[in-house]
Amino acid sequence: MAAAAPHSLLLQKPNPGTAAFTNPLPLTPTAHLATKPLRPLSIKCAATTHQIQDPPHAAQPRPQDRVFNFAAGPATLPENVLLRAQSELYNWRGCGMSVMEMSHRGKEFSSIIQKAESDLRALLEIPADYAVLFLQGGATSQFAAVPLNLCSPDDPVDYIVTGSWGDKAFKEAQKYCKPNLIWSGKSEKYTKIPSFGDLQQNPEAKYLHICANETIHGVEFKDYPVPKNKGGILVADMSSNFCSKPVDVSKFGIIYAGAQKNVGPSGVTIVIVRKDLLGNAQGITPVMFDYKIHADNNSLYNTPPCYGIYMCGLVFEDLLEQGGLREVEQKNQRKAEILYRAIDESKGFYRCPVEKSVRSLMNVPFTLEKSELEAEFIKEVAKEKMVQLKGHRSVGGMRASIYNAMPLAGVEKLVAFMKDFQARNA
Repeated sequence: MAAAAPHSLLLQKPNPGTAAFTNPLPLTPTAHLATKPLRPLSIKCAATTHQIQDPPHAAQPRPQDRVFNFAAGPATLPENVLLRAQSELYNWRGCGMSVMEMSHRGKEFSSIIQKAESDLRALLEIPADYAVLFLQGGATSQFAAVPLNLCSPDDPVDYIVTGSWGDKAFKEAQKYCKPNLIWSGKSEKYTKIPSFGDLQQNPEAKYLHICANETIHGVEFKDYPVPKNKGGILVADMSSNFCSKPVDVSKFGIIYAGAQKNVGPSGVTIVIVRKDLLGNAQGITPVMFDYKIHADNNSLYNTPPCYGIYMCGLVFEDLLEQGGLREVEQKNQRKAEILYRAIDESKGFYRCPVEKSVRSLMNVPFTLEKSELEAEFIKEVAKEKMVQLKGHRSVGGMRASIYNAMPLAGVEKLVAFMKDFQARNA
């Protein structure tokens, strides 16, 4: 790997003289995918005076030792990323310490967070007039942070509710502004997305809020409504389809996402916010919810979730190595196509309630015609090392979350099991 490649900083081999593990997975540079990335710091750690001993550790698990994890979140992560993190866990790049031990203001972690932001900007082609924030509190914290940063207590805002998470966001906003529910899919059990032309938007609304992909109900926006408010501000919770496909960031005022679906472990919340929206927070806004404070401090106002950000950075680099989000989207479409076809061609044995035009590429809910067989399905599929397929407690049935890191082989194995289970129980 070329040392100067702008996307190689996080995933380089540790210094052979001091690293506790060897680098099992060299990656190729992807500099051609970057769009004016931030320049990472050049880090050369001083040699330590004591020889670092290799810690006792178990042998790396072979692929057959891992299950196919269909959990909705925290979700499966790329195997090569996990192995790379394992190789760097004890001694990051020869610095004599783990990322978990670094000062968040030290030059080592500065290089990590700058690299993570640079690669995310490259992946999503984020314009320069948008700030990228690495925060804590999960996407749920943003249900309050958005209205606190964008409007006053008496300001109207518009919400489209296509599932449980959109509904939670709407209810939280009631504490901080005057939200108007302009459409809800609750009466139809959240299986549709409205026709945008039929929406009665308030031109005085400060923003229009959507949940781009509803994790629980498996409903995904394939296109986005155009806000008719004065500022043209569209806000989207993209937690469960973030970085699963290209997105025109310039169409949004704010995009926010919890990392634990597609890009990292739980504990990191990513906010992409147009810079002209900074600095207008309500007076009651807690300091940790004020976007401007975090933007002014480059996400380092207080100690951020350092290791989680490092893991996100490894995932961002992996996505770039795959060819970027257009390639990733094609892989996700292929996986979803195979699974939905198995459901649709089962002659009613399996059923997906979501309208076909808005079925999620990430979360596939389905039920059995014979509901009494669902518990047996979950039991038997787990024996085949496919786990976390039970549907959300509010919906029931099954749900297969097939995020970026779910390999095609996992979906193919699930479909093969589904066909065998049907043959034995139809």
